[in-house]
Amino acid sequence: MEIIISNNTNKPIYEQITSQFKQMIMSGELKAGESIPSMRSLAKSLHVSVISVQRAYEDLQKDGFIETTVGRGSFVSSFNKNFVQEEKQREIEEHLQKAVDLGKESGINLSKLIDLLKIFYEEE
Repeated sequence: MEIIISNNTNKPIYEQITSQFKQMIMSGELKAGESIPSMRSLAKSLHVSVISVQRAYEDLQKDGFIETTVGRGSFVSSFNKNFVQEEKQREIEEHLQKAVDLGKESGINLSKLIDLLKIFYEEE
């Protein structure tokens, strides 16, 4: 498991950690029930504050990606496929919103945006 922290982004460290864990869980790289590093261990290996890792773990737990048990540690939650699909759909919605905003700024009408989406979707 490899998490990479970039200083060349305006995305906070805890968000970088959270998004990379989510990606590893949704891709199947991290399986349900698998343990993840302790907060201190991960903070030390990434050379970041334990508070940043704690915030990431809290967000992951709140979103249902991990479960934490005092004395045992943190583990990947066993969630169903609907949860994963909802998370992916939320991510797609964010990208589509950016595309719509950019289209409006550029004066591109809705039918052109729909045509572009169809082209990308049907492309192999």
